[in-house]
Amino acid sequence: MLGVVVRLELAQRVRSVAWYVLLVVVGLVVGGVIVVLFLSLADYQRDLGGAIFSTTIFLVMLVTSLVTPALSGNAINGDRDGGTLAATQVTQVTAGQLVLGKVLGAWIASLGFLLVCAPFMLGSALLGGLRIEAVAVAIPVVVVEIGVVSAIGVGLSGLIRRPVLSTVVTYLVVAFFSVGTLIGFGVATIAFQSEETYNEVEWDWDETTDATTCRVTDRTFETTVPRPDRVWPLLAANPYVILADAVPPHFDASGYPDDLLGQIASGVRYAQLEPVQEECPEILPSGAWQGETAEEVYERTVPSWFVGLAIHLALAALAVWGAIGAVRAPARTLAPGSRIA
Repeated sequence: MLGVVVRLELAQRVRSVAWYVLLVVVGLVVGGVIVVLFLSLADYQRDLGGAIFSTTIFLVMLVTSLVTPALSGNAINGDRDGGTLAATQVTQVTAGQLVLGKVLGAWIASLGFLLVCAPFMLGSALLGGLRIEAVAVAIPVVVVEIGVVSAIGVGLSGLIRRPVLSTVVTYLVVAFFSVGTLIGFGVATIAFQSEETYNEVEWDWDETTDATTCRVTDRTFETTVPRPDRVWPLLAANPYVILADAVPPHFDASGYPDDLLGQIASGVRYAQLEPVQEECPEILPSGAWQGETAEEVYERTVPSWFVGLAIHLALAALAVWGAIGAVRAPARTLAPGSRIA
């Protein structure tokens, strides 16, 4: 029975012209961005494959987070308003099969946008520099995140009576994890700032050796320091951080990430560091100093992607469980003025 519900959902969506229009629009937009990126980085980026793939996978995440709520946010209450839900409830299809079938139908339909972007990923592999481990981890994470949004949308459509309201709430949930976590992190970083006492550092330039030297003095000063290390777990639930942190990064000879995935992951790892007194670094003849690289910071900090993914999966499971209870017939309790079918 579960397969029947999935086939009905897919047949209904495949017959929709809007779905094909969205696929074409997404293909054109992603293709245009990739072409511009290729022309911009062709003379500067040696490993174009990794750069284009990381950009494409983030674009797929963005597109599906915008489209999937529209495909799943009215899956159940839309049928209820159309009077077609009752016809399904009187069959041998259980409430669990009905809800899960709609989740799988919305999930598969949303994966079509990932399939549209597959040629650009294949093209990035031909340009060189694309790592197999990045592909093997990034694509499954995106597939799971699409399923999470599909489950949340279908679950809310079963819990909320009005299709427009359930779709809007689904978008709000997606926006909370995608943008709200970043805003919360920025505000909390300032809110939890602390007063720190540091020693002053004096810098001198030697004209004969063309080198800069420094020394830590006994004079101290107090300053207010933001504390991202106290609130960085807020970023763990961000889907883009989950994607970047799950993919093993690749560092260049200088110890810095060479693609967008690694840069975001390293940024989150830097947020875990506590503020410390700046010591005099090792001085180089050119006047630069040898500090801690992003690779060294990455190695001594902890990953967080599995925590955020667990939060997403738990929320999706809770929404699906609630929807199953809401569409179960006969219902034990029913809100005044509402109907099951």
